[in-house]
Amino acid sequence: MNFKINLIIFFILISAGCSKSETRIPEDAVKTTFTNPVWNGADPWMVKQGDNYIYCFSSNNGITVSRSKFMTKKGEVKQIWKAPIEGWNKACVWAPEIHFIGNHWYVYYAAGESGPPFIHQRTGVLRSKTEDVFSEYEDMGMLNTGDNPGDISQNIWAIDMTVFEHKGKLYAVWSGWRQQMDTDATPQHLYIQEMENPYILKGKRVLLSSPVESWETGGPLNLQEGPEVLKYSDKVFIIYSCRESWLKEYRQGMLQLKDPEADPLVPSNWTKKGPVFEGNETVFGVGHVSFVKSPDNSEDWIIYHSKKSTAPGWDRDVRMQPFHWNTDGTPDFGDAVAAGKAIDRPSGEVEIEEKQLK
Repeated sequence: MNFKINLIIFFILISAGCSKSETRIPEDAVKTTFTNPVWNGADPWMVKQGDNYIYCFSSNNGITVSRSKFMTKKGEVKQIWKAPIEGWNKACVWAPEIHFIGNHWYVYYAAGESGPPFIHQRTGVLRSKTEDVFSEYEDMGMLNTGDNPGDISQNIWAIDMTVFEHKGKLYAVWSGWRQQMDTDATPQHLYIQEMENPYILKGKRVLLSSPVESWETGGPLNLQEGPEVLKYSDKVFIIYSCRESWLKEYRQGMLQLKDPEADPLVPSNWTKKGPVFEGNETVFGVGHVSFVKSPDNSEDWIIYHSKKSTAPGWDRDVRMQPFHWNTDGTPDFGDAVAAGKAIDRPSGEVEIEEKQLK
C-alpha cells in the first residue's frame, strides 16, 4: 500500500513539474541581439511616433505602412494607397516617406505614367483623413517641382522628396533634373524649396547641391538622391545618396547648415562632406537612409538598404545599426556591419517584448 501511494505521489509530482515547465517562459525566449538584414526591400523610411515605429514602403504598385512597438520587427501591415489605373502616377511608385504634420499623416512619393525609361517621374502627396496612420488617404495631387510655379505642364522630373521644419518654416528637399529630358541617363541634383503647406510648394526651387566631388562622381552617371534630414542639438544635416544606386559604390554624402540661424535656401550656407557612410568588403552599396531613436530614446539609429551582391542591379535588403556623435556635433555612422553579425537590439526594445510576454 505504501509503495502504491508513493508511486502515485511520484507521478503527481512529475506531472506538476512537466506542467510548470511547459508554461514557464524560457530564459532565452526574448533575444537580446539581432542580425542584419532585417528584411527585404529598398529605400527604407522609418519614423517614430509616440512609442510606435511607422515603416513606409512601396509594394504592388502602391504604398504600404507597418506599425510596430519594435524597430527590428514589422507589426501590423496595411496598404494605404494603390496607384490609379490611369493618370500621371499609375506606374513606378518609388521611395515613399510618411511624415506627421499638424493633425495628419502626409506621404511623399515618386511615380510616373510609364517606365522604363523612367523619364516621367514626378512627386505626389497623400494626406490621411485622421490622425490614425491606417486611416483612408486623400490624393493631394502632384507637386510642381519645375521652374515655372504657375504652369504645372512645365513640371520637371523629381524623386525622393523629404520635408523638414526649420525656424517655423516648412521645406522640401528632393532629387531632380535641371530640365526635363528624354533619357533617364541624366545627372541628378538636390533641390530645396519652401512650402506654403505640406502639399503646396512656395516660390521657386533652388539648386542646393550637385555631384561634383571626386567621391560622388567617376561612374557612368553622376547623381545625388535620397536626401534625408538629420538634426542634432541646433545643427541641421542633409544625408544623401550618391554614385549609382545599382552599383556597389553607392554611398552617403552630407550637407551641413553652417549656422543654425542661416537661411537653408542659400546654397552657400551649406558645407559638403563625404563619403560619411559607405560599403566595405562584405556590405555593398549602402543607401537611402532614415534615422530614428531607440525605444527609450537613448540611442540614435540609421536605417538603410544595401545590395545583396556586387553584381549591378537593384536586388536589395534593409539593415539598421546604431551610430554616435563626434565631439564637434557631426554624426559618426561607423562601418557598415556585416550580415549575420550580432548587434544588440535597440535600447529598451527587449524590455518591451518581455513585458508583452508576461
